[in-house]
Amino acid sequence: MVSKDQTIGGIIFIVCLIIGILYTIGLFFWPGADPLGWTLQFWLLVIPVFLAFIAIMCIGAWIGWTMATTPPPKPIEEITSEMEKKEEEMKPEERPIEEVTPETEEEKKPERKKKTEK
Repeated sequence: MVSKDQTIGGIIFIVCLIIGILYTIGLFFWPGADPLGWTLQFWLLVIPVFLAFIAIMCIGAWIGWTMATTPPPKPIEEITSEMEKKEEEMKPEERPIEEVTPETEEEKKPERKKKTEK
């Protein structure tokens, strides 16, 4: 089953890919465009803009691909129930220090030696 995030990621990927291809075709191969007749000044402007635009489209496509191929996260309820099951199954020796029953106040206090009079 595909989640909403995966669907959105797929759409982002496809849109970025199509826009990048159409931009390339429109810039260099569209009928009526004469790339050989363009001046050097035009090429100095077109190439950096073209590369930047394609780089942005590649980043967008990569984000979309990542969203589309990443499985959806588990619901929080499922994670907390798994954690509770693990805690119940653990032996007292395996539990973290905070969860082991604390010693009573009497056991914590060290015995004080009585002062002897000089």
